[in-house]
Amino acid sequence: MKRTLLFVYGTLRKGESNHHYVTDAIIRAEQCWTKGELYDTTFGYPVMKKGIENVYGELYEVNEQQLEAINELEGYEGEGKTNLYERVSQTVYTDKGEVEALLYIAGDPLIQCETKIKLGDWKVYRFEKEQNDFLYFAYGSCLDNERFIKAGVHDYFTDVVGVGKLKGYTLRFSLPTTDGGKADIVEEGGFVEGKVYKVPWLGLEYLYEREGVNISLYRPAIISVEIENEHYENVVTFIVVHKKKETAPSPLYTTEILRGGKNILSDSYMKGVENHIRILL
Repeated sequence: MKRTLLFVYGTLRKGESNHHYVTDAIIRAEQCWTKGELYDTTFGYPVMKKGIENVYGELYEVNEQQLEAINELEGYEGEGKTNLYERVSQTVYTDKGEVEALLYIAGDPLIQCETKIKLGDWKVYRFEKEQNDFLYFAYGSCLDNERFIKAGVHDYFTDVVGVGKLKGYTLRFSLPTTDGGKADIVEEGGFVEGKVYKVPWLGLEYLYEREGVNISLYRPAIISVEIENEHYENVVTFIVVHKKKETAPSPLYTTEILRGGKNILSDSYMKGVENHIRILL
């Protein structure tokens, strides 16, 4: 049966209301993006328009039957029709490279939507609107308490739910800075261990500032992790926006990661992190 690559950015994503349309499809990437602009239709789902910003979503391999059902969901009847969404093909970027995939953009009935989703991520946008306590997966220097204390926000990061395991990802240092490489999670297989904190809503502003969200160093992402074999959805973490060739972290940054993970993350995982940093030096 013929299969087609499909990029989804709204209610078809994991944890969203229409995800059941692709639960039996083959997922190719959880963290991928394409170029465009994302808007809230105010009807409980987003719409993408043409543009040069990043719109984040997931990439699936769907069969003809699944694609037909999604066409109906998106109000797409074919070329030359008055479609709610138009179906187009364009480049989608993943951690493993570029591919061409189908996706749905605004048709005439939705072209006038004006409420822009500034970070280009529907799941993050919905999370921000809730303004509740949240789970946060820390895998880099936020494993360590030192900077929390210096910034006067330590009280936000005292409730450690447990050790989270993020499957399908690898720890890398793909953000080069004048102070060495900074940690990142890359969708290359394997797993990444981290601390999962329960954080009050006020802690999000600090994390956004620390991670450079407003200057596009890192972006917030909503992920799923396992803690003691229990599955946790809607966990917040941060991912490097513009990934580069790995650079060795500074001695201070290395100390923060190793000190923060010691006696909390597994010994085998921490040894692997230490060995990887040594290779980069």
